Amino acid sequence: MNALAQIGGPLSALGVLGLLLGGNRTLRLAGLGLIAGGGALVFTPIVPSVGPAFLAAGALAGLVIVGALVFAFFRWPWLLPVAGLACVPARLPFKLNGSTFNLLIPLYAVIGAAAVVLAYEIFCGDERVRELGAIALPLAVFVAWSSLSLAWSLDVHEGAIYLDAFLLPFTLLAVTLARLRWSRRLLLGLLAGLAAMALVFTFVGIYQWETHWTFQNQKLDVSNAYAPFFRVNSVFWDPSVYGRFLVVAILGCLVLVIARARRPWYAASAAAIVVLWIGLLLSFSQSSFAALLAGVVATALVTWRRRAAIPLTIAAVLVGGLGLATPQLRAKLFDKTHGGLNSITSTRASLVVRGIRIALHHPLAGVGVGGFRHAYGDLTGIKGPKLRNVASHTTPVTVAAETGFPGLALYVWLLAVALVLAFQRAGPSFSGRVQLVCAIALTAIAVHSLFYASFFEDPMVWGFLAIVVGASAGLARERSPA
Repeated sequence: MNALAQIGGPLSALGVLGLLLGGNRTLRLAGLGLIAGGGALVFTPIVPSVGPAFLAAGALAGLVIVGALVFAFFRWPWLLPVAGLACVPARLPFKLNGSTFNLLIPLYAVIGAAAVVLAYEIFCGDERVRELGAIALPLAVFVAWSSLSLAWSLDVHEGAIYLDAFLLPFTLLAVTLARLRWSRRLLLGLLAGLAAMALVFTFVGIYQWETHWTFQNQKLDVSNAYAPFFRVNSVFWDPSVYGRFLVVAILGCLVLVIARARRPWYAASAAAIVVLWIGLLLSFSQSSFAALLAGVVATALVTWRRRAAIPLTIAAVLVGGLGLATPQLRAKLFDKTHGGLNSITSTRASLVVRGIRIALHHPLAGVGVGGFRHAYGDLTGIKGPKLRNVASHTTPVTVAAETGFPGLALYVWLLAVALVLAFQRAGPSFSGRVQLVCAIALTAIAVHSLFYASFFEDPMVWGFLAIVVGASAGLARERSPA
């Protein structure tokens, strides 16, 4: 089965290039077909070991759901981003070959229906190409290179999950979202929906903190039993993922506050920020606080430019002074041993250092997508159950280790193009504020991924990439006379 998956990876790579960069209907339809066929081959080593009756029932239920969504997306295209946003927190436990993974199963049904609509529109002669604009080339090459690396991956099983659960379906999601006719009403509705969801999740988190009862995550229960503070995860699997969702919502509301939106929006946004801050505090997610700080700094620099330098400097000095005033943190910071840094970063420093060593040992092609854990075990001698707890917590290190320095260069290229495009378009107009939200959200998630490696695993990243390109064109059409 691994051999089939290693064939499916390169086929998927060709499909992504054809879909994102193809200039005619034939190439794009061939690309969609290769993605579907290659993805099916990639899935072969992770097919769940269940009876044929269960598989048939699941396939039938999936076809019914996807069929209903296809009808809905044809009739009401704006439902696609609404349904996608609603499915972002819906990670369901799914067993694959004895291991349990928390996958975005409802979102896959949404993406499947969107892909069917996309294929039909292209088949019927839709001439739109390169919907992702300037982002299309770096994104296509990065996804293609990552898919190709499955051919030499040290862990085909993990690589197959990464491709079929995240990289390939989310590429389709970005393309289909970029094709929408974005309007002012739709964008404001999505922001309101994001804030409303975050508020509901915050109240769930507050309830967890008061009752000391969490959902789903047994590891978190064990950690809370021995930690001096109680972390909440709301409806998410991990407190850091919960915190990242709240950070994106806070930054979206912050842009409305700074823009001095109409009174109802301004008051509601300011109140939401206060409540969401409480929810973020209860997550005790250091990576989420770092992401929020990066987003706030970026917002201040874009909005006030040079005038923001002095208050930001004062804030940095105050934060640094408060940190050094804490005896425990000061002792760890000035501990000259490797253990001091490890203690501050929850043992992640050693993972990063060894991840860099893996990248240096395999600079040209890496160890293949999904191969980080296996390569880490070969480097350190860790085997058996202990190896399951090994995971890179830094996206750039993971990318460099698994796809080599070419993959790292492609990742930097993609991120730089998206951020430059969004920040350049940021401004006082409504379209400019939309670009600012996308820019600071991508910045915050990128910073978050330096401590919690899940940049490409977050569907919101792909949504923001699509909005950066698609919203400007959609709003320009909305302003043009009929």
